[in-house]
Amino acid sequence: MSSIAAADTYITPEAYLASERRAKYKSEYIHGEVLAMSGASRAHNIITVDITTELNIQLRPRGCEIYSGDMRVRTSRTGSYFYPDVVVVCEKPRFEDNVFDTLLNPILVVEVLSPSTEVYDKGEKFAHYQELASLREYILVSQDRIHVTHHRLMESQWAGKEFHTPEDVLLLDSIECKLPLQDIYTRVTLSD
Repeated sequence: MSSIAAADTYITPEAYLASERRAKYKSEYIHGEVLAMSGASRAHNIITVDITTELNIQLRPRGCEIYSGDMRVRTSRTGSYFYPDVVVVCEKPRFEDNVFDTLLNPILVVEVLSPSTEVYDKGEKFAHYQELASLREYILVSQDRIHVTHHRLMESQWAGKEFHTPEDVLLLDSIECKLPLQDIYTRVTLSD
């Protein structure tokens, strides 16, 4: 996901949702500002699909739901809305309304980093995701080199750990899954 220009005027969350549901292109929403999203690179798409596939295989027997790219997540009552690259919910999904396109209770979120969004995804966006009472794990995946940061909620504090080799395996405690880095990066060309 790549964010571009923000609007100069305040938009209500209700106006954003009404507009977004009719829009041809996705936009995120942060406290009254609409952020248009640009397309993702080939590597970004491959990594997102491979993470989704690997987790779906492990989660399907347990009834968890996994969404890739198009499930909007609301992070606060005041209304911030994002489109994570991968999102998982293992309890009964709760949605904002009966349109069922805005998830309220993800347990795990994955963002594949783009050069234009890396700082934002690591900082401000992560702060917004932390507003979710249900969230237990937040994963940031580089698309141009083997580098994954795995944030886990440990009691009331977030702890991060970095992984850099294809032999590394993420242990996703909240959903009882394993995610080998070799499976994330096997089909993309990486920088040296």
